[in-house]
Amino acid sequence: MITVHHLNNSRSQRVLWMLEELGLDYTVIRYQRDPETMLAPPSLRAVHPLGKSPVLVDGGHTLAESGAVLEYLVERYDAARRFAPAPGTAEHLRYRYWLHYAEGSAMPPLLLSLVFARIKRAPMPFFIKPIARGIADKTLQSFVSPQVKLHLDYMEGELGRQRWFAGEDFSAADIQMSFPLEAAAARAGLGQYPKLQDFLQRIHARPAYQRALEQGGPFDLLS
Repeated sequence: MITVHHLNNSRSQRVLWMLEELGLDYTVIRYQRDPETMLAPPSLRAVHPLGKSPVLVDGGHTLAESGAVLEYLVERYDAARRFAPAPGTAEHLRYRYWLHYAEGSAMPPLLLSLVFARIKRAPMPFFIKPIARGIADKTLQSFVSPQVKLHLDYMEGELGRQRWFAGEDFSAADIQMSFPLEAAAARAGLGQYPKLQDFLQRIHARPAYQRALEQGGPFDLLS
């Protein structure tokens, strides 16, 4: 039996979605973030030394990192190759690229945006607030926000070339890309990006996506 150690409002939602797309049986063990620090509970360290989610246990295998988990599930259980293009094709190269781009390039500026926004509203001595908020605003305006825009512009352009990230067919790369785009929509808005908005509408309409939400519980990336 496959077990997913699932943290609320986290990347592990993608693993549940992948499992639902594959039609596999699995068990979910839920963990809740600390409401003040937003960190995972220490109990996750008993599953994986880093104490983060997702962690998938399948027989004698314990895997972390959502991209690696998705690749494992597709390679082991997608015999019909419904969720990955054929090896050796241009689509497969794009598929591999987007699997890694999601966390390697897209998420860092979005995470920085969240961190500096929290710094601005964090409790601190009154005489420190103007300095801390000034530094946060300057960093956001001069570096973080331009980087977020750069990546959103890039992704919008790519989805103008084909229906899904790897090509004309839906793949696990789209599942992997869902998290940065949902984070961007929640935290920055996608009002000027019709292709990205359309992508989110299409994935949200997938029955497997909706079943994964039922398994994982409330999913709020504004938290």
